[in-house]
Order: sequence, then C-alpha cells, then structure tokens
Amino acid sequence: MKTSISLSLDTRRKRKDNTFPVILRLGHYQKTTSIATGQYLQEMYWNNSKKQVRSSYKGTESVNFLNNMLISELAKAQDIINRLHYKGELDFLTINQLKNKIVKKSKHESFFQYGLEVAEELKVSQRFGTARNYEGVIGILKVFNKNKDLKFNELNLDFLKRFERFHLSKPGNTQNGLASYMRTIKAIYNRGIKDDIIEREYYPFLKYQIKTNPTEKRAINVEHIKKILDLNLYKEHSLFHYRNYFLLSYMAMGMSYIDMVFLKKGDIIDDRLKFQRKKTSKNYDIKVTEHMEMILKFYLCKKKKDDFILPVLKRETLELQYKDAQWGLKRYNKGLKEIANLCSIEERLTSYVSRHSFATHALYKNVPLAAISAMLGHSKLSTTQIYLKSLPSNILDDYQVELNTI
Repeated sequence: MKTSISLSLDTRRKRKDNTFPVILRLGHYQKTTSIATGQYLQEMYWNNSKKQVRSSYKGTESVNFLNNMLISELAKAQDIINRLHYKGELDFLTINQLKNKIVKKSKHESFFQYGLEVAEELKVSQRFGTARNYEGVIGILKVFNKNKDLKFNELNLDFLKRFERFHLSKPGNTQNGLASYMRTIKAIYNRGIKDDIIEREYYPFLKYQIKTNPTEKRAINVEHIKKILDLNLYKEHSLFHYRNYFLLSYMAMGMSYIDMVFLKKGDIIDDRLKFQRKKTSKNYDIKVTEHMEMILKFYLCKKKKDDFILPVLKRETLELQYKDAQWGLKRYNKGLKEIANLCSIEERLTSYVSRHSFATHALYKNVPLAAISAMLGHSKLSTTQIYLKSLPSNILDDYQVELNTI
C-alpha cells in the first residue's frame, strides 16, 4: 500500500506563542499533506522518535489522556485508509480526495450534526419541506437521547427498538407516525453511507423492519363533493377560500396543496396550468375546465404575471414562503373540518382527501391505472395503488357481480 499516515509536529508553521501544530502527516503516492488535530505544542515538548507529547508538558491535566486522544485520531484515519484499500478504492483517489474522506468522516461522527448539515444543504437546494422534516426528526431524537450527542455507531438496532418503544408509549402516537420518523432516519443514514461517514456493514435497517398500519380510507363519495360545491358561502365567509382550495385541488387532478399555493398567474398558458410539481419536479400540464375557471377567475382579478394566484404566500423569500404555506395548511385543514360539519360529512376532511377522492373517482369511471398515476404525478404505479387500496365494499361488490355474469 503506497499510503501512510503518522503523527507529527509541523515545525514549518510557527505561531506567535512559539507553538507548532500537531498534525496527521498523510502520504499518498509520493505526495504529502497534513490534517489538523487542533493541538499545539512548543517543540521542546514533542518526542519526535516516539511521535508523542513528552511527560514534562504542563499544558494539560493529563499527558497520557492527550496522547491517547492523538493516537485515537490516528487510528480512526488509518482505519478509513484500510477500509478504502480493502474495498479497492484507495488507489483511485488523489491525496486531496483521500484527505477529504478522512476529515469529513471525523467531522461527522455525530449523526445529529451530520443530519442538520444535510438539512442545510437541502435548504440551499430549495427543498425546505424535506429540510424541515430532517430537523424535526433530529429534534425528536435529541429529546429521546436526553440532549446527548448521538454517534453514527450508536444508532444501531438496539437504539431503533428503544426509540420505537419510546414513541409508541406516548398517548396519541401511532405506528404510521413512527414509520415516518424511521424513514427519515433511514434516509439520513443512507446519505451517511454514500458519503463514507459510516460503513454499510453497520446499517441498522438490515434487521429493523419499518412497519405501517393500513390507513383509513381518505376518499369521499361524489355526493359529498357536490355538497361542498353547493355550499352557499359569501366571499367574506371564513370558509370561503378553504372550500375553493378543496374544489380546485379536486378538479385539477388532485393537485397537492403546496403546488396550489405556489401557482402564479403566469402559469396559466392557453387555458392550461403549466407548472413543475414541488415534490417530484415533474412538469404538469392541466386543462383549465369550466368549473376551475370559475374559481380561478375570482383570484386572478388585478393579478400580475408573477403574482401568486391564491392569497396564502405573503413574504418574499422562498424559505419564508414555505413557512407561510405550512401555517396556511394548518388553517386550511381546520377550515375543512368545519366544512365537513356543515355538509354532514362524517369522514375526516383534510387537504389529502381531495387528492385521494379524485384518484378513487377516476377509477370508478374506468380510467386506466397508468393514466391515474400520470394525473397524480406519481413516478411509480405502486404509489398510485396505495391511494386506491381502500375501495368501498359496494364497488368491489359491483366488480364481483360483473365477473360472475356468465
């Protein structure tokens, strides 16, 4: 192996207090570079033959502890080099690439720190919803871990099981809520493996299965949609906008709430809504129907091309607009609950119901599954099948009768 690493005192970089940095000297294919340890010594206190701090050094409470810490840093770096060698990757790295792998892995031993830095990267990529989700889950894990740091190697099968028991012991917490948290933890861990922060052999999800319970049916029948449509609400009514949002979502092929609130007047081109879905970045091209036009017309009055159509997003920056959307969604769902009471709808009415109802009603109309999937903007048919898995029994009865007709 043409790679070496050792502890050294870098006497080329003298500081004002006459100390020099203790470094890891990395050699790789006849090139050398240094990795800082954060420790500084006067030359007289460094034993160059033994590569350690002399016992006469008085700048620490324990010289043995300091030397053990430096040896530990060296061992971690050597372990990374060895693993890269055994995986057949070492020979194909430049010295700077190798250094970055060593530094990055040491820097991100903390699962919390790494997860929060990934969240910041997501914000730069304008994926504020996912970033907020990562931050929220890390916050919950910190509470569970009593505000102590969590290293990657500590996030093992036992930790996941203990977190599961902790979550499910709290009143109101559900198995599906736990599954959502676990999927986020899994995503961060997978990113850590990809970035060489942790080895795949330590992956706790090889043995931990994320479980979910079947969700309640979210679709409502067409008669309930008509009741919402027929609600006589004046424009000053507190539920006026929420009724409109629900109907617009349903009519626009189950458009998601986040996509609706980010629609701009300029997205309407030749009587079609043309935009990019926030969640998947997939391009949408939806015909503006007569009923949709009646709703949109109310909001388009005096709007400019770059103005948002719906009165939800008020602030200028994208990050703040996502916060406006989050707050607006809470009020929207609260308003839908009141609308359900007005229309005597026993099912729970939420922003998701319009989307699920559209998909279910499309199936009733014998629209092919592939077409429904395309309308919803799903990249996989399996996702669409989740939307449609809870068909009402009377629909299944009709199918059975038809199949038994000989």
